[in-house]
Parts: sequence; C-alpha cells; structure tokens
Amino acid sequence: MHKLFRLSAILAVVLLILAACSSNNGGGSTTPSSSTGGSVASMGEDPTAACADDPFGCVQYGPSDPINLGTALVISGANSSLGLDSQYGVKVAVALRGQVAGHDVKETDTDEGCSADGGTAAANQLKADPSIVAVVGTSCSSAGVPAAEILSQSGILLVSPSNTAPSLTDPSTHQPFYARTAHNDKVQGKAMAQFACDVLKVKTAATIHDGSPYAQQLQQVFADQFKSLCNGTITDQQAITVGQTDFNSVLTTIGTKKPELLYYPIFVAEGALITQQAKQTAGLSDTILAGADGIQTPDFLSAAGSAAEGMYMSGPDLNFSGDFYESTFIPKYKEVSGESAPISVFHAHAYDAANIIFDAIEKVAMTDADGNLYIPRTALKDAVLATSGYKGITGTLTCDANGDCADPKISVVQVKSGKFERVWP
Repeated sequence: MHKLFRLSAILAVVLLILAACSSNNGGGSTTPSSSTGGSVASMGEDPTAACADDPFGCVQYGPSDPINLGTALVISGANSSLGLDSQYGVKVAVALRGQVAGHDVKETDTDEGCSADGGTAAANQLKADPSIVAVVGTSCSSAGVPAAEILSQSGILLVSPSNTAPSLTDPSTHQPFYARTAHNDKVQGKAMAQFACDVLKVKTAATIHDGSPYAQQLQQVFADQFKSLCNGTITDQQAITVGQTDFNSVLTTIGTKKPELLYYPIFVAEGALITQQAKQTAGLSDTILAGADGIQTPDFLSAAGSAAEGMYMSGPDLNFSGDFYESTFIPKYKEVSGESAPISVFHAHAYDAANIIFDAIEKVAMTDADGNLYIPRTALKDAVLATSGYKGITGTLTCDANGDCADPKISVVQVKSGKFERVWP
C-alpha cells in the first residue's frame, strides 16, 4: 500500500509538470486574445523581445492610446476629388470597423499634392511620427514613387488605393513596404486597347501624357496593346507638362495625321483644357476623345463643360457585387463626407486597403501584462503581403510578393448628358 501511494504521488507530479509544459507551449509563442482580436504575450514572455528582433522595431501604444493610421492623399488643388474620395473611404472603414486590437483608431491626414515633391513631403512628415502604424496612400503614382522609398527605409507600410503605375510593383523597382489595392495599369491599358479595337473599331490612335509615372506608363501600355491586339497604328505619342495651359501646338501636330482616337490618361486641369482645345483643332473634329480614371470625376465635367460630352474614360469597374456597398458603405460615405455621392472612383479601394491593414494588425499585435500594445513593423508588412482571399468591396484580394493585391476589373464610361454612364463591358 505504501509503495502504491508513492507511485501515485510521483505520477501526480509528472502530470503537473507535463501540464505546465503544455500551457507554456515552449515559452516562445503567443495566444490569441478574445478581448482584442490580437495577441497577448504568454506568461513570462516580454513583447519587447520580439520588437528587438524586428529590424524596424514595434509601434507601441499605451492601454488607452488610439492606433494612429496615416494617410497621404491629394486633398487640395485641381485633383483633390481623387484624394478626398479615398480619404472618405478610409473614414468609412474606421467608422464601421470600430476598435482594432482593442483600441480606437485615429487618422493623421497629409496632402501629397499629386506630385513627387508632395509625396516626399508627406512621407517625411509621417515617418517623423513614431506612432504612425501604417499609411494609406498615395493617390498619384508620381507621389507614390518617392513616398514608397522613404517609408520603406523607415519600415512603415504604405498601401495605395489608387497608384496604378506598373513600375511601383515591378520586381526591379518595388519598395519592400509598398502594396496597393488598385489595379496595375498593365490591366487598364490592355482593357482600353481592347475596347478601342472591339467596340470603337478604330485602327489609328494617338496619345498624350504629362510625364508622370501614371500617365506615361498607362499610355505606353495602351499603345503597345493597341498595336498588338488591333494591328493598329499609333500616329503620335506626345508629352505635355503639368501646369501647361496652351496645347494648340501639340494638338495641331496630332491633328495632321487625323487619328481616329486620342487617348490622354492625365489629370483634371490639363485634361479639361485639352478636351476643350481639341474640339477647335483642325484634323481632330472626327477624332474620338478618351481619358482614364485621373479625370473620372465631377470636377473634370465642370472644368471641361460641354466639350466632354461623348468622350470615354477607362477606370476601375464600380459595378460592385453584393448589397453591402449600396446598403451600408454608401450611406456611411455620405455621412462622413457630406457629399450626395462618391466624388471619384477609388473610395472602395481605400476602404479595402484600410481593412487589410486592420486585419494584419490583429494578426501580429501583442499586448503585455500592463495592457500596452506592440505592433512589429516587419511582421505587419509581411502579414499584409501574405493577404489571401480577402473578401473586399472591390473583389477577392490576394497580394503577391511585389505588392499587387487587386482583383482588377476595368470598365469604360462615356459622358452622356453631363454624367458618366458605364458602357463596357
């Protein structure tokens, strides 16, 4: 009996040790937090150790601090509708999401001016604030090129809702902390060429760009695909400068060859003037005018006036599936913006970008025993780039290693009676 008692006691001790080992899980992992949706450090684990292992450290918040999400969007000037539309999409995401990892979310908004200088200034402003966890931006690819480099050097994630220049996700030029929910213009340029071939039945076309990465690269993709898909002829590829107001020389040169289509994927100020002046240029009276998502905004219609009637624009397809967009997103958009309808075309992409960031935060965040929140910067970037099968407004998004996350769908609209009407597909 005495021997049996001793064996039972030994067995009990062994079982206690095994239970302790199992609950500690090796002492090196974290367990999910039911209260925050993120991770809580295991007993005896210090989140600062994980932060020390991250090349860029962690963003740290106190128990009651809000998570600070930056934005770098064009929110002033002629192209402000493009950036404000995305900013409202972010605000809708924050409002509908509520807390992230048990914390409120605030936004720090900057203006990237739709220029390289503006992107540089916005990125430098945001990187100077150690509480910025990530940035939704930029609006324009010209701002995105320097911003992606500056923020990547600081380990700050940048997710764009509307950068479309192919170079931003090209393996040779991609910055490691950059991703986007917008389409790649390799898709848009090909779609516009297909529309020109199959629907407009044109065989000759000319292009104009403003030297920006967006416009220059998009018109080049269109030109290459137009020649390939249609066996078409590109009669001219002309360049203008941002801020230019007189386009008579450029348009006259193009008009001498009487192209059937003129594609100018540029922005509002120059786009409106080109549209008006083209109508008065010899050789272009029968030419079909077309632009892209940079001018698919009511501001362009106001600036171009009646000259825009009948022209076409390529851009993201806003015919979203499901009833969430109409029943929930749009009412909240109207509430946060004060607008009667979306003012440009990338608000849903911004909403998806913000929520992908929020999901990634909740995957990698850690909370210590005092309730402080730690978000490792590299782990956050890796979690975003590992996004797979995310069900967003814009489709089912999966990121590749170079930051292309979009489920790209392109449509073409036509200006009819002063409004944009979807005509293809």
